[in-house]
Amino acid sequence: MFDFVRTHTRLLQFLLVLLVFPSFVFFGVQGYSRFTEGANATVAEVDGHAITQQQWDAAHQQQAERMRRQMPGVDAKLLDSPQFKRETLDQLVRERVLLAAAEKQHLAVSDERLKRLFINDPQYAFLRKPDNSINTDMLAAQGMSSAEFAERLRRDLTLRQVLDGVMATGPAMPAAQKVALDALLQQRQVQVQRFTAADYASRVSPTDAELKAYYDGHQALFTAPEQASIEYVVLDVAALQQDVSVSEDDLRKYYDENAARYTSAEERRASHILIASDKDQPAAERAKAKAKAEALLAELRKNSASFADVAKKESQDPGSAQKGGDLDFFARGAMVKPFEDAAFAMKPGEISNVVESDFGYHIIRLDAVRGGEKKPFDAVRPEIEAEVKKQLAQRRYTEAAEQFTNTVYEQSDSLQPVVDKLKLKKQAATVQRTPAPAATGALASPKLLEAIFSNDVLRNKRNTEAVEIGANQLASARVVQYQPERTRPFEEVQLQVRERVVAEQALALARKDGEKRLAQLKEGGDAAAASLPAAVTVSRLERGDLSPAALEAVLRADASKLPALLGAETPQGYVVARLLKVEPPKESPQLAALQGQYAQAWAAAEGRAYYEALKKRFDVKIKAPAVAAVPAEGAASTNSR
Repeated sequence: MFDFVRTHTRLLQFLLVLLVFPSFVFFGVQGYSRFTEGANATVAEVDGHAITQQQWDAAHQQQAERMRRQMPGVDAKLLDSPQFKRETLDQLVRERVLLAAAEKQHLAVSDERLKRLFINDPQYAFLRKPDNSINTDMLAAQGMSSAEFAERLRRDLTLRQVLDGVMATGPAMPAAQKVALDALLQQRQVQVQRFTAADYASRVSPTDAELKAYYDGHQALFTAPEQASIEYVVLDVAALQQDVSVSEDDLRKYYDENAARYTSAEERRASHILIASDKDQPAAERAKAKAKAEALLAELRKNSASFADVAKKESQDPGSAQKGGDLDFFARGAMVKPFEDAAFAMKPGEISNVVESDFGYHIIRLDAVRGGEKKPFDAVRPEIEAEVKKQLAQRRYTEAAEQFTNTVYEQSDSLQPVVDKLKLKKQAATVQRTPAPAATGALASPKLLEAIFSNDVLRNKRNTEAVEIGANQLASARVVQYQPERTRPFEEVQLQVRERVVAEQALALARKDGEKRLAQLKEGGDAAAASLPAAVTVSRLERGDLSPAALEAVLRADASKLPALLGAETPQGYVVARLLKVEPPKESPQLAALQGQYAQAWAAAEGRAYYEALKKRFDVKIKAPAVAAVPAEGAASTNSR
């Protein structure tokens, strides 16, 4: 057989070409065509322009990456959910709609306005250097160049203009504002008599038959949720770090190689005289300012002790002139580069030559130097050891993660093999399908809990797969004992049943006495009301000692005819109230602040309405089939398993 193959190799190659190549052409090209068609499929249209599946996927990926940077512990499944994808598509559509509107309205942002926004807006402070130039290092850390940042800023500001014009010119109607704020801040003067259920508890003694009847009719209140007793292990850098040892020589080598980290930053104290001359001034003006600075320097060369007096008289820096030019201590990066280079090249007491910067011409005197001392090795040894161990553990993590994943899968009947191999700590816990309110670490991971309660893990007592519970964190668990949801027997919950029955019967007695008292007040008029407690003034912002339910009853009461009597059952008992007076909101800083908030809310509503109108104008069409299945905004959603 093999002799035949060797002898007829060329013939077999020809046959393979005849058989395989047509198949590849038919299926391969067809498959590639389907792939490209899928990527170019239209998921939405704005003003006749398509948003493709590929654009949606790219935007979704970018948004997910931003979320991961902001919240490193975010569940990856959440970022891949239909709801999150829908939000990304909605954002894409919104951007296209606003761009179309900006183009129709001929909106643009000038370079000058862009620069002014960058310099003055506090949200960009972290990107500004002391001289108000852009910090390219910070931008690079976010994966952007200065040109890309400027373009994004221009785009954002252009889009903002579309809605800002509407939101700024849609003032809240005074009548609507008054109704809304009156409901929140209106004060009511009321007399209140309480019939507290707890005061009637001693008069209640339910029988065993009543307790059993209540239990039989309310068994849903006495169910124990399903739970699992588990053992679990976690692999992370901290766990690996425990098994890392570092020699003394390696620690000293790290210390020597990173000497700058253990050396305090050098700071310099300087004074200066500034002859102001903006870089954009004509050359003649700049030359005149430089000549004046040179003349002052010549005077100071003759009498250096007069530096402070000359600074007070001649310096055009309002911040330092009155202090004799003193700028106090500063580190590298705090001053413009020409000034910094000169100051850090000088010796204490030395006066520089004239230094040119964008602000004008400086004469600098170096007054003092501090810092620059290197911390001794023994002082920073614990810090270095922890850092080196962490770095070594991080390098080992990738390999260890692969071992962890393979071991918990291949030896799925126990966690002990992975514990022994990687020297991990096995832990135990009792969990439910959702994280407990105080849960932390692995037990707070919905993804791990979902794996624990999967059919295979519950039925076969196997290890879960390795689950990513955070950045550089894997966990696996196995079920030791499973307890399904059950109705707890009457004997187990008899005390709880009794508490509920006593509370229910005590509330009934309080309600009965309260209703009786209300009837007396209605019949007795002002004379009967004389025995009510003193009146108090309440509002939604200041409810005093009224319970939320009692306050709501008082504020809902009809105030068209005063005094008005009302009764209301609350979870705590029964309340009888006599409403005496209604007062409108008083002028106060709080009222002014709420008026501002209401105006903002109104403006936001105007903006949303205008955006919806723009969507109709530019004929927005959502065509992605998966989007239709996503719950509408504000609707309840459930996690499918």
